[in-house]
Amino acid sequence: MENKDTLDEQSSANTQQPDNLTTATADHEEAVPVNGGEPDGNETSENVVAETETSNQARVGSELAELKDKYLRLYADFENFRRRTSKEKLDLISNANEGVLKALIPVVDDFERALQSVETTEDIAAVKEGVSLIYNKLFKTLESKGLKPMISKGEPFNADLHESITQFPAPSDDLKGKVIDEIEKGYYLNDKVIRFAKVIVGS
Repeated sequence: MENKDTLDEQSSANTQQPDNLTTATADHEEAVPVNGGEPDGNETSENVVAETETSNQARVGSELAELKDKYLRLYADFENFRRRTSKEKLDLISNANEGVLKALIPVVDDFERALQSVETTEDIAAVKEGVSLIYNKLFKTLESKGLKPMISKGEPFNADLHESITQFPAPSDDLKGKVIDEIEKGYYLNDKVIRFAKVIVGS
């Protein structure tokens, strides 16, 4: 009898054991997350990357708009500068001779007075003196504007300064290849030749 009771108890214990296993398994399964749980790490990193790209795009768009605005402003400033300098250049060209002409007006006045006096005077010496004074005044006026006469007679012929009209036999050996006479005087404006001297060269 005792043996039978012991077997019944073991049998009932074995019968109850699967229920405990099922419960434990069920408890274990409930611990596993199913759809609708917290997002995993991959989804979080994708969201961060998307937000970073959106932020970068917004920043790049803002920088592009700022650079475009700067470009338009610089272009407008350059156009204004170009128009202003073109106008100033035209004004400078059209008024370049204004200073010289103003300086020559008094000389013209002297010539007009000299012409009036020539018609009424018989004193040739006074007329010559008046013309000489006007010439000196004119020459000094031109010198003040940078005009300088070229000294050619007795100098070696230089094609950069002189224009040879003809060649004559040199009166002496030391004048061969040099300017022995000057037909038309040459002039400098400051250091630039503005008229070549027309000369006769000794041969």
